[in-house]
Amino acid sequence: MSLPRMQMRLVRHGLQSPLCEFLVPDASRLISKRFLSTTAKNNATIATSSSSSADPSQPKPKRKPLTKEQRDFLSSALRVNQAGELAATLIYTAQTPPLVNAHPHLRPLMAHMYAQEEGHFDTFNSLIAKHRVRPTALYPVWQVLATGLGWSTAVMGREAAMACTEAVETEIGGHYNNQIRTLLEMFEQWEAEGYEVGEELQGLVKTLRRIRDEELEHLDHAVDNDAKKAEPHWLLTGVIRMGCRGAIWVSERV
Repeated sequence: MSLPRMQMRLVRHGLQSPLCEFLVPDASRLISKRFLSTTAKNNATIATSSSSSADPSQPKPKRKPLTKEQRDFLSSALRVNQAGELAATLIYTAQTPPLVNAHPHLRPLMAHMYAQEEGHFDTFNSLIAKHRVRPTALYPVWQVLATGLGWSTAVMGREAAMACTEAVETEIGGHYNNQIRTLLEMFEQWEAEGYEVGEELQGLVKTLRRIRDEELEHLDHAVDNDAKKAEPHWLLTGVIRMGCRGAIWVSERV
């Protein structure tokens, strides 16, 4: 008698004895598979569902869909961050020639800060493209204003240029802190409701923290290089900070 016929007879008669298991150890499993499906696709589906149901230690992650308000916040954050980092690269680009000509020892510092700002700009360019977020419509305006701010403060002298960096980074550091705080509050709410925070959003918070810390490093460099000695310091930094707040508000919306 052939093996398939023996399998069929054993299964039909319900033989579950040790002898049955010894002769045809996989009889019941083989027959049940033949009745489940004849296509590879269905088998793959069944195998997947069976393995997931048989392994309760690995449940599917429970993610909460973003609300319209949350999607708008994330789009706005990426848009304004990209615009801000564009402005930062242009400020340093305009400041560097007159500043380094007068103070050659500042060349490595200016190159270091520019390189970090360029990295920030590239990061948000990638995120804008990946998530199909519309950049600010005021790109040309920010390009002109940032270049003008950088050049004019550098011509005023080292202290004024550093005061510009101090003012800008003070506002930007607070701006990134607000975004991080909003995201962490969102995560806390999701976790309280039993939802899991996706890796991409967790990665965004890490990116924002890293960039914020580097911006605050620039603030420290500016203070170390006599930003407080700019005259009149309160007026210069006050006007620049007010301009930054206005640019942030507009870029979030336009």
